[in-house]
Amino acid sequence: MKKVKIGFIGIGLMGYPMAKNLLKSKYQIKVFNRTKNKALKLKKFGAEVCNSLKEVVSDRDLIITMLSDDKAIKKIYFNSEFLKNLKVGSTVIDMSSANPKTAINLSKLLKKYKINFLDAPVSGGTNGAENADLAIMVGGDKKVFSKNLNILKKLGNPVLVGKNSAGQIAKLANQIIVGITIGSVAEAIKLSQKYKVNPINILTALKGGWADSKVLQTHGLRMIKNDFKPRGKNFSQLKDMNNILDCAKNKKLELPLSKIVKKMYNKLVKTGLGNYDHSSLYKSYK
Repeated sequence: MKKVKIGFIGIGLMGYPMAKNLLKSKYQIKVFNRTKNKALKLKKFGAEVCNSLKEVVSDRDLIITMLSDDKAIKKIYFNSEFLKNLKVGSTVIDMSSANPKTAINLSKLLKKYKINFLDAPVSGGTNGAENADLAIMVGGDKKVFSKNLNILKKLGNPVLVGKNSAGQIAKLANQIIVGITIGSVAEAIKLSQKYKVNPINILTALKGGWADSKVLQTHGLRMIKNDFKPRGKNFSQLKDMNNILDCAKNKKLELPLSKIVKKMYNKLVKTGLGNYDHSSLYKSYK
């Protein structure tokens, strides 16, 4: 059976390991990144590094984008060099985290060009990307999802949530839980430290209980070690919290905990910690 030809746009913290996993699965992949040096690292795994959007999308059956925010997404998708060189009948999957309105607009735009579209944001951070164990939340047509399921499985665990934009809604739900939980873990660790109880022992004691979670065990350890090397940046978490509150406002829904967490991440970004890991919310607690 002929392998699908893939174009991958956005070789950042997440995009690099994701593209690498597809290359290891022997897919024929072209890659493009605004900063070319990041993409060049994939050459040794068999990637064809492109110099333009036209080059990366031409003759591809599937295009995957993994971009930083809505602004970056629009710069790619509304670029005529991207749109006019897509293969008719091909599929575009946006795996970035974006506002659900963006996903709806992209699906309508691509439909005019007879291109299929899935919004498929992910969760799991760089570790999940490297281990091909990402949670992949997909919005779109069931047939299009089924056709691309095997490829998505090379990156993690894809689940069709609903129609276009449902994947982004699921990601925002994910980020509510992640953002608030990081705050609760930070408070728990600060409390144990104030009472001179070893927080490592707290993490061990809570394993398997109702409070246990990946956030507790991974982000908690980062807080204890003051290891804030970015796996998921404060910039990204703040973007998601803003999108969460924008969606809530559209439906006249109050999300008081999300508002508090958004303010805390906003303060971190304003104090120059935007590129730190989002577990550095811990630094907000004196």
